[in-house]
Formats: sequence, C-alpha cells, structure tokens
Amino acid sequence: MTAVRPTASPVTARAAAAALAGVLATPVVAVTLSVLGVLLLALAGAGAPNDHTVAVRLPLSVLPPLSAALSTRVMCGAIAAQALGLLGMLLGLRRGWRPRVAHLFAAGTAAVLLCSSLAPTGSGDVASYAAYGRLAALGADPYRADPASLGSRYADLVSPSWLHTSSVYGPLATWIQQAAATVGGDRAWLTIWLLMLANAAAFLVTGLLLVRTAEDSSRAAVLWVANPLLIGQLVAGGHLDTFVAGLCLAALVRARGPGTWRADATTGILLGLACGLKISAGLVGAGLVLVLVRERAWARVLRQCAATLCTVLLLYSGYGMHALAPLGAAAHLVSVPSLWQALRHLGDPLVGAAATGAAISLGWPAATAAIAWRLHLRLPAPASASPLVAMVFVLTLAWVLAAPWAMPWYSATSWLCAALLPRRNPLLWVLLAATTFLALMHNTAGRGWSW
Repeated sequence: MTAVRPTASPVTARAAAAALAGVLATPVVAVTLSVLGVLLLALAGAGAPNDHTVAVRLPLSVLPPLSAALSTRVMCGAIAAQALGLLGMLLGLRRGWRPRVAHLFAAGTAAVLLCSSLAPTGSGDVASYAAYGRLAALGADPYRADPASLGSRYADLVSPSWLHTSSVYGPLATWIQQAAATVGGDRAWLTIWLLMLANAAAFLVTGLLLVRTAEDSSRAAVLWVANPLLIGQLVAGGHLDTFVAGLCLAALVRARGPGTWRADATTGILLGLACGLKISAGLVGAGLVLVLVRERAWARVLRQCAATLCTVLLLYSGYGMHALAPLGAAAHLVSVPSLWQALRHLGDPLVGAAATGAAISLGWPAATAAIAWRLHLRLPAPASASPLVAMVFVLTLAWVLAAPWAMPWYSATSWLCAALLPRRNPLLWVLLAATTFLALMHNTAGRGWSW
C-alpha cells in the first residue's frame, strides 16, 4: 500500500502579504530600503547627464555619465526602494516603533544636503525655473518671453516640452528664480544649484515646523523630513511645490488657532503668498473656506478671502494680469498616463480637439469634487477633530487623482496634511500608492511624458 504524503496547505495571498508586511515593518529592513533608495537616486544624480537628469553637473556630480539603460534601472530601483522603505517605516510605526525625532531629522537632513548638490533628477522643471529667472534678470518679462528666446546654455537645458512656453508660475516664484539667476549670471549650473539649495532649505524648515506642530512628531518626521519618496520628488527634483507646501502648512497652523481677525488675516496672506508661487495653492484656500462655510463663520470667510485676494493682487501688480495668461494654455495639457488621455483619444477625431479640451476642462473639477467627497467618507472619525486639515487633505489628494496634468510632486501638501491627521488613516495608503505610481511614470526629466 502506497503511503499518501500530506500535501502542504497553499499559502494564501493574504498570508503572503502579511508575511511581507512583517518583514518590511522591521525597522532595520525599512531603514535599509529607505537609505538604498536615496543612494540609488544619488547615483543617478552623480552620473549626470543621463536620461533621467537635467543635462548639468553640480558639485557632487562626480561620476561618469550613466548609460540610458543603466540610468533607467537605477531610477526605477530607487523609487521602488524608497516606496518600500517608506511603507515599512509606516507599518513599523503602527506596530509600536518609535524612533527618535532627532535621529530621523539628522538622517533626512543628510539626504537632503546630498541630493541638493547633485544634478536634478526625475524632472527638468528646475531648468525652466532657472531660464525664467534668467529672463527676469535680463529685464525681460518671463510671462511674455520663453526660454527659447534666451539663445544660451540656459535654453539648452530646458525640456523641449517647455522650451517655447512662458512661465506658468506666480510672481513670487519669479522673484526667487530671478534672485538665483542674478547671482548665477551666465553660469546656468550655479543658478540651478542655488535654486536646489533654496528648495532644500525650505524642505527642512517645513519639516521643522511640522514636527513641532503635529501631535505625533515621530510619524510627522517619517512622513516629511525622513520620507525617502518625498526627498526624491521634492528635493532631488528641486520643485517649487516645497515652498508652496511650507506656506500652506503655516496657513493651516494659523487657521487652526483662535478665529481672530489677525489670525485670519495672517492665514489669508500666507495663502496669497502660496498662490504667488503656484496657483494650485488655491485648493488649500478652498478647503478652508468650505469648512468655515459649513460652520457659518461668515466673518472669518470674508477676512481670509479678502487677505488672500489682496495679497495675490499685490503680487501680480508688478507684472499685470497678463501673467495669468500662460496658465490658460497649460490648463489644456494632459499627462501620460491619465484617464483623460483616453477621452482625448476618443474625442479628438469625433468632435474635435477644442470640444474635447472643453469637456476635460469642465470634467476634471467635477471629478475632483466627487472623489474628494468619497475620500472624506473614508476618513476615520478622529479626523473630525481636525476638520480644516481633513478637508484640505481630501481636496489635494483628489486633485492628484483626478487632474488631467498630475505629477508626483503635486502630492506635497497632501503628505503634510496626512502628518497632521490621526495615525489610523486608510487614505494614507492611497496617497503612497498614487505618489509611487506617478513617480514611476514621470522620472525622465521631462522627456516623452507630455501629450
């Protein structure tokens, strides 16, 4: 008689996922993956120029240029390691891991200083910033002229997608860019480096304010200053969104205090300054207004809106309202991949590009509102203790999910809000997944991802 060997019970997907989560949640594993992600990113920046960096070498770009295939593997590996490391740290926090904030801040500062002196990776936006600053420093109007008109090494660094586009950023952004370009002069690399350093400083200052404001400072440090995924997107990419997020955080902190006229005026001024960098900061103002309207705090609505509007008008008065014109053209862009891309493919041959563009322009705000409402229903009950932060969180996250032009660095304000909300927040995983997906899709320094 042949003995029947007992068959091993199959490992379910749930059990496998639990086992993987257990491994990732081990602090040594999570931190090691995070460090690996930053080091791989640094390798890409040190081996510039390549297919994933701006074509410039900064002081720490000391390695020979990486080949196209190698740079792609390095960048994708970096983003994957960053995302897994961050996931592991968040799981570890849920299981009781409590790292010292000072250690997290020191590690994050080291990573930020390293990345800010390497060639910008993943995005070519900082080259556009430098070009707009150079135009302003030369006395030209960056809202009428474009980088191509420079005819210099500045123009050579700008992504083809933006070479013939005037600035879509606010006057405050232009002044920052102009200051860097005034010092940099003909040395485009120096202008870019100064912008990278300023952005790094803004990132660290924002992190300091966040850990001093959040109830759980360790978690706040993990979600911002020691967040390898954000360091890769905001610092290594040199994005203005860092400044925007910092001002929005300051506005949220101020708005959560007593509703005095001085607090409301300060909140409005901070939001106006954020809009003076990127008009998308208006989403934060919309979130604050929605909560105040729901509470029927009409006086606070009036004060905050008036202060914001006056600040924006004052900033734009230096250039005039024509500075908003480039935003109209940029509003019709659709990034790849995007659900709106499918609508464009179907609509352009059927009803024409103009009608399809109009449908997208009307459709995405409605989609953002609908997604924000659904997300708000998913927030845990303790989030009601921070209604202002909760509303801004779901609005900014919904925008990242629904906007036709969505980039991973657009999620910066959502990460700040997540750090201010209760620990048990299921939407944090949505934010992590969305940021990781977009980071993997958009890491070629502006080559080949625009429609």
